[in-house]
Amino acid sequence: MKRSTRGGPRFGEERGSVAAELALALPAVVLALLLGAGALSTASRQVSLQDATADAARLLGRGEGGGAAAGVVSRAVPGAAVSSSGSGDLVCVTASIDVSLGALIRIPLRASSCALAGGL
Repeated sequence: MKRSTRGGPRFGEERGSVAAELALALPAVVLALLLGAGALSTASRQVSLQDATADAARLLGRGEGGGAAAGVVSRAVPGAAVSSSGSGDLVCVTASIDVSLGALIRIPLRASSCALAGGL
């Protein structure tokens, strides 16, 4: 660093460095914020899907039809694929959907829940 005649450092060579550093860092910060918001949205969709499958399994356990169970899931998470199966005293519902984070990232979500058949 060159010294001026008054003894202090000269900042002429460093002019604009803060703007350049900001221009390099800002896109990375924006990308991190957008990915974080997308991850929170995906987590919220997973919770909704799990809650809807639990409600659907309880409906099937009480003897409601498969259409009512699929309707509960489709109202909570539009576009979700629903399947159900029975095994002994249990009735299980599985729902799945693909969630997009931007144009390039697709995350498959799957939730499954079971309830006792013939329950109240």
